[in-house]
Amino acid sequence: MKILITTQRDFIAQRFDLTAEVVIVTVENGEPVGKPRAIIMDRPSPEDLCNMIIEENIATVICGGIEDRHYQFLTWKKIQVIDYVIGDYESALKKAIAGKLSPGDLLPLTRSDLSL
Repeated sequence: MKILITTQRDFIAQRFDLTAEVVIVTVENGEPVGKPRAIIMDRPSPEDLCNMIIEENIATVICGGIEDRHYQFLTWKKIQVIDYVIGDYESALKKAIAGKLSPGDLLPLTRSDLSL
């Protein structure tokens, strides 16, 4: 299964429609396989992002806020969308792999986050 996370630096991007950076992680048997792939798009485009999600056979999308039409399109395509998540993307990924990430989750800051 593949997970796509909309990112802004080390954190989940606040808005799906303004995202120009994503991380794609392949997960097998509950573990990430290989190195996560970071992709920087030419410009923010929710339509291009939705197309990428379909082309890459993404099973789960983790993001911040998302417009209803994009949410409806992705879920219609049988893609799980975990939205309104706030925090660093690595913590969100770990929770998602463990099956413990839910829409609206606010992930706690870690000591390393405070050095920003």
